[in-house]
Amino acid sequence: MNVIKTSIPDVLIFEPKVFGDNRGYFFESFRQDVFEEHVGKINFVQDNQSKSSYGVLRGLHFQRPPYTQSKLVRCIQGEVLDVAVDIRKGSPTYGLHVAVRLTDENQRQLWVPQGFAHGFAVLSETAAFAYKCDNYYAPEYDGGLKWDDPALGIDWLISADKVNLSEKDKKQPSFASIDHFQYEDFKQEVIY
Repeated sequence: MNVIKTSIPDVLIFEPKVFGDNRGYFFESFRQDVFEEHVGKINFVQDNQSKSSYGVLRGLHFQRPPYTQSKLVRCIQGEVLDVAVDIRKGSPTYGLHVAVRLTDENQRQLWVPQGFAHGFAVLSETAAFAYKCDNYYAPEYDGGLKWDDPALGIDWLISADKVNLSEKDKKQPSFASIDHFQYEDFKQEVIY
């Protein structure tokens, strides 16, 4: 497994070695030892999967303390632009984001730690998206921020008139209003 650093040190890309022939392919999609070597101790407790059509944008989401979540995300069919935004006040990368194309061809996975908002936009006709979480979904602690907040400057690779949002995501607050995470409490070495 190849581990690729991004412009935000706590956000990593995990790229498996894919072995293919005329029958298809095989790869290890997760290895605890490799993961812990690069991130630290983790206990995934929930797996989620969604299917969406072109233009669907899910995000930007997070869970507030004490039910924060880290996610290891991947696109198992199609293509998405996956985005992680640092929402840890005081962080050297506060307000910056990482955007990575995840596809069923590159089989890459993105590690989105606690203290980051996460979202993805579907770039293919349809996409199936899966992710592992280190905490259970707690709807009363659900949080989010506006997908097109100019303070974030995210290019979702889809024109705004083609973006398809849930009613919840149409009403998310601005980035400036998010104050649930302090960098000192959500550094990688503190959490993992």
